[in-house]
Amino acid sequence: MHGPASPGWLLVALCAATGAYCLLRMRSPVAEQRRTAGGEAIMGFGMAAMAVPAAVVTPPRWAWIACAVVFGATALRALGAARGSPHHLHHLMGTFAMVYMAAVMTAAPAHHLHGGTGVPVITGALLLYFAGYVLRSGLRLLPLAVASGAAERTVGWGDRPELSQACRLSMGIAMLAMLVTL
Repeated sequence: MHGPASPGWLLVALCAATGAYCLLRMRSPVAEQRRTAGGEAIMGFGMAAMAVPAAVVTPPRWAWIACAVVFGATALRALGAARGSPHHLHHLMGTFAMVYMAAVMTAAPAHHLHGGTGVPVITGALLLYFAGYVLRSGLRLLPLAVASGAAERTVGWGDRPELSQACRLSMGIAMLAMLVTL
């Protein structure tokens, strides 16, 4: 992606760490947790690869095409799962954004695509969606009052909902950063 190298490397580290945590979540005894963690791991590692600063290495055109194909296949899988789940719908939006960014980088990997006026419509729509998602995810991390008589259940660290939500929030922030530099 375009932009300074230092923030780019921080973005790579954040996305790779998120992908690694999602791989660990795939060991969960909860089937739904394993399914979503796999898709999120692909997103995390894909975002890390795409966020490598262009000043350091400029991937060849075929690498961007490969990213578009991989995330296109992931989008098709997410499309089938999106019918009944808002989270899968978000995953579909994320895979679409990855395909879009890879397509833009395939068309113009060495310079900004929009040298004209303003932000392209698709980029703007994705920026609005992910900004809303980040705000909503951040609010969901705020602690809520728990009833004093509620039964507590021991949950493994890979199944903690607040950690999963924090990973989704960090990937949403990373997606915003990548879209802004597009």
